[in-house]
Amino acid sequence: MKSAGVIVEYNPFHNGHLYHLQQTKEVTRADVVVAVMSGYFLQRGEPALLSKWARTKMALSSGVDIVVELPYAFSTQKAELFANGAISILEAMNVDEVCFGSESGNISSFLATLSAMEENKAAFDVLVQKYSREGNSYPKAASLAYRALNIPDATVDLSRPNNILGYHYVKAIADQKARIKPITITRTGANYHDEHFQSPSIASATSIRKALFSNEGTLQDILNYVPEATYTSLFDYKKVMGQLHDWEQYFSLLKYKVLTTDLNVLASLYEIEEGLEHRIVSSIKEATSYHEFMENLKTKRYTWTRLQRACTHILTHTKKDVMKRVTADHKSSYIRLLGMSQNGRAYLQKYKKELPLPLLTKLTSQSNEMQQLDIRAATTYGMVLPEPIRSEWMKTEYSTPPIQYDEESKSFL
Repeated sequence: MKSAGVIVEYNPFHNGHLYHLQQTKEVTRADVVVAVMSGYFLQRGEPALLSKWARTKMALSSGVDIVVELPYAFSTQKAELFANGAISILEAMNVDEVCFGSESGNISSFLATLSAMEENKAAFDVLVQKYSREGNSYPKAASLAYRALNIPDATVDLSRPNNILGYHYVKAIADQKARIKPITITRTGANYHDEHFQSPSIASATSIRKALFSNEGTLQDILNYVPEATYTSLFDYKKVMGQLHDWEQYFSLLKYKVLTTDLNVLASLYEIEEGLEHRIVSSIKEATSYHEFMENLKTKRYTWTRLQRACTHILTHTKKDVMKRVTADHKSSYIRLLGMSQNGRAYLQKYKKELPLPLLTKLTSQSNEMQQLDIRAATTYGMVLPEPIRSEWMKTEYSTPPIQYDEESKSFL
């Protein structure tokens, strides 16, 4: 069975994701599509709009065959570690090709960029340090360094968000000596950071979330931009849980954590560097909302995304030494199965004995350090839910089995 992999967040699954999925199947002619999907907290340091289980249902209903979780240790990281974690899982699952969307849409340009960056690594690192000392964030410093090298036009524009991720997917494959073949398709209809609807049917996840959380926003506003399964999942989740998730709901928890934690302990948490704990404490004291706090906190050096990730690690109390240990080899230590179609089940039955990593259907109290981070993330994510839902939520990581989807009846078993 030929397989293709996609690396996703589905926050939420929208028409652009559906296009990517359809193109992946068409270009690769794969029998099975495996999605590595972030769990409760995402690469930009945000809580997912709705649970990983609800997003798994969206994916399966829309044509994904297997959904596995990208562990918290990688899902809340800068592009390099995010990509390495995801590629390590796809490689372990014997996936043949990985297909990602990019602004470039040309895989040859990514390979040329990788080659050029390897040839100019020393000069690139010196320039990054130079631009960082001038007060630029790392992404900005890296972009400036890349431009300063005057690398030939055949390479990728690494100032574009999906190109950056795509480059790191290709680099991770090379670094891990993985057998996966990278493929890219051109993103269509909406840019990654678009905050408003720009076309009649394709919208960014950012603009969809913004519409949902606007003062007068309703689910009806996004009908044209998401498949029916997404609309149904959002409606059902909000009805049962009473809400969708965004940072504002976690602000009081964050404020409590920051103001009741010793400064030395704050400094020991992941991504809290260079005395950032002092700025966080002073910025949060007077802030009355998460948005106000972030506006006070961000600087030229620290991007909104970088600071959001730091805040996420404060919420989950993720320490530097723990994160350093679990990501030391840039690879996941397990595969957490979230859901599968009947087609996906056949694939797993064929290959599961060959998998080099344990395939987990549930976590236990005996879980390793990487898995414990997932459990803590799940607990933190559920803390904004009302009782008695919240108490039931605490059991989900231990009790929820993989979701099974029947393609013929289009229903969950």
